[in-house]
Amino acid sequence: MSHHVRCRHIVAGQVQGVGFRPFVYRLATELALGGSVRNTPEGVVIEVEGAPGAVTAFGERLPAEIPPLARLTRHAVEAVPPLGETAFRIGHSAAGAGHDVLISPDVATCPDCLADMADPTNRRYRYPFTNCTNCGPRHTITRAIPYDRETTSMACFPLCPDCAAEYADPADRRFHAEPVACPACGPRVWLTDASGARLAEGDAAITALADRLAQGAVAAVKGLGGFHLVCDAADDAAVAALRRRKGRPSKALAVMTPDLAAAGRLARLDARAEALLSGTVRPIVLAPARPGNGLSEGIAPDTDEIGLMLPYTPLHHLLLAAYAVAAGPDRPAALVMTSGNAGGEPIRLGNREALARLGHIADVFLLHDRDILIRTDDSVARPLTVEEAPDDGPVAPVLFLRRARGYVPSPVTLPVSGPTVLGLGPMLKATLCLTKGREAFVSQHVGDLESLETFGFYQETMEHMRGVLRATPEACVADLHPDYPSTRLALEQTDWPVLRLQHHAAHIYAVLAEHGLCEPALGLALDGVGLGEDGTLWGGECLLVDPARRRHERLAHFSPMRLPGGDAAVREPWRTAQACAFALGERAGTGRPWPWLAGQESTSKLVGSMLEKDFNCPVTTSCGRLFDAVAAALGLCRRIDYEGQAAILLERAQDMAETGAYACPVVAEAMPVRLDTLALFSQATEEAARGEPVGRVARRFHLGLVAGLAAMARLLADRTGVRRVALSGGAMQNRTLATLLSPALSRQGLVPLGHRVLPPNDGCISLGQAFYGVLTTRM
Repeated sequence: MSHHVRCRHIVAGQVQGVGFRPFVYRLATELALGGSVRNTPEGVVIEVEGAPGAVTAFGERLPAEIPPLARLTRHAVEAVPPLGETAFRIGHSAAGAGHDVLISPDVATCPDCLADMADPTNRRYRYPFTNCTNCGPRHTITRAIPYDRETTSMACFPLCPDCAAEYADPADRRFHAEPVACPACGPRVWLTDASGARLAEGDAAITALADRLAQGAVAAVKGLGGFHLVCDAADDAAVAALRRRKGRPSKALAVMTPDLAAAGRLARLDARAEALLSGTVRPIVLAPARPGNGLSEGIAPDTDEIGLMLPYTPLHHLLLAAYAVAAGPDRPAALVMTSGNAGGEPIRLGNREALARLGHIADVFLLHDRDILIRTDDSVARPLTVEEAPDDGPVAPVLFLRRARGYVPSPVTLPVSGPTVLGLGPMLKATLCLTKGREAFVSQHVGDLESLETFGFYQETMEHMRGVLRATPEACVADLHPDYPSTRLALEQTDWPVLRLQHHAAHIYAVLAEHGLCEPALGLALDGVGLGEDGTLWGGECLLVDPARRRHERLAHFSPMRLPGGDAAVREPWRTAQACAFALGERAGTGRPWPWLAGQESTSKLVGSMLEKDFNCPVTTSCGRLFDAVAAALGLCRRIDYEGQAAILLERAQDMAETGAYACPVVAEAMPVRLDTLALFSQATEEAARGEPVGRVARRFHLGLVAGLAAMARLLADRTGVRRVALSGGAMQNRTLATLLSPALSRQGLVPLGHRVLPPNDGCISLGQAFYGVLTTRM
């Protein structure tokens, strides 16, 4: 053995729950090497011993041939003394503190497992919890690291002899697959009524549920990261019942279909959309709906898009196949799959919890006994066409609207390393972000923190992240708004120093973090509202952000508007429209007719009095409120029932054949510079009053805003010498802004930077906060 050598490899990154140890075992065995591999909190520790050439070959092939789901962030190698080992083994995992382990996201069912489920001779035939090392639950069932069966919710399911043999067989694809199970030893599924009384079990439960759905029932189905509320997507009455019971009058509902062919009959899909739908993540994919696709008009009444997804668990595959049979050939094989919660509450994950909190919504419940440990909603993505976002262009090919299942907990790599920092996020679309070294872990979408239950979910998520990542923050970063629950939590705790960062500066820091930049950049934050440093409500801003110096400056903003009644103006956009008209000198009855007057003359008169007296009329420069005002002035939306509804209706109304644009002057004589968005409102409302079609007006408004923003950015770039322009904020979810603003900036000689990993909405705030915190605390 004197001619043998031994090397130790410590591999960090996404290397647990992705079949990495079995891969190492097979590679070492192929090269006739002895040694071991085991999970540790620091990553996977590998020691190989054998002939020098074989040990060298192992070191070369290891990073080059890793499993497709693995991701390496560090690979350290050192020579160690030979021990005389000739056999290779998988060792027991080690506990302890560590900073380099990345838990895998959940992975959609692989083709091999689907083949097992379709084979009548296979013992997993039609088994709804089939998985292997290449697919299945990961993040949502993991309690702690290292990732082993005993640290997941599968710990209470001892392996049967057959599964144990697969688990121990290096030649089997279920070798060390921690969630492995079969009908003999694994989780089970059953159907109940709303009282919890069992109606059917096993495969019969899935068939019975499909029949009930085809008859118009609403169901609650326990999935991977929580419950879905489910109904026939082609049944108007069923969709209306689900909306009424859930308290979701008009916001779009997601739809699941069995395969790409079925999805293609419902929406126009290009290669990017098909890749997202059929990949290993399978988010909800927004795609243009086909006219006459057979779905209920109540699915997405405010938009021409439909949110589609394909089955990503074995249970989903079985249910959709059974439903296609139950529905028959003349109806679309499509089911509504929306988050299993009532309005404003977190997604439900436990059987008893679902029966108690969804019993007024669902007629029947499909339950199982594999515990969900981490609430995780479906991710939502909008693929842009190649024409809108060329592969080599400045616009990202996919726009994320919600980042959760399948993407979390994969980290964002920061440009610098620093102390562990906790970004606490905003009020709406809340997430958290915890950093370790150069890795920033953004949580799954939590939601709006207005309810106590959702805030409880937020706190659960924080504690789970700290525990599973084994990281203790040295500081936390909160928003400036004192009434956000996330801010109150920061100010009330005494464990960590508290840093504060303005809402829209955090948006821009998030973009720079995604791009790995510490250099100065201009930032266009096109958003709803966030408390500004001057006490007003910002939201249409151009900031100069210098990460290296942890400084930002407000260089420009939209025309100030007033919000009569404060939050009431957000719920009733006509109030903001009337405030803009007031600012232009208009009063009721003195000029053009106001489309919002009918039926609420007295309330409008009260709003006019508030404006005259400047009573309860906070000032904002919000881009979102500008869209609200124009939508209301065009008669598209007087009152919203979900965030962004007025802007969605205005975007939909555009006549895409129109090429004209309204003027949007840049008023540059004083600082901050002002983009005269009130002039945009005036031109839009004047032309609408003259009878110009709403579609043309809406398009000219959008094109005018894009041109004004590009001109303003060019002016400020010339003044500052900074050419990069980061784009963020909820308004960047608007497809027109997302696809036209970056090219317009490029034509001005600027370098646009957009989100590529996170949504531009407030879901990115925690990352920006955390990045700022790392930069501040490392100094």
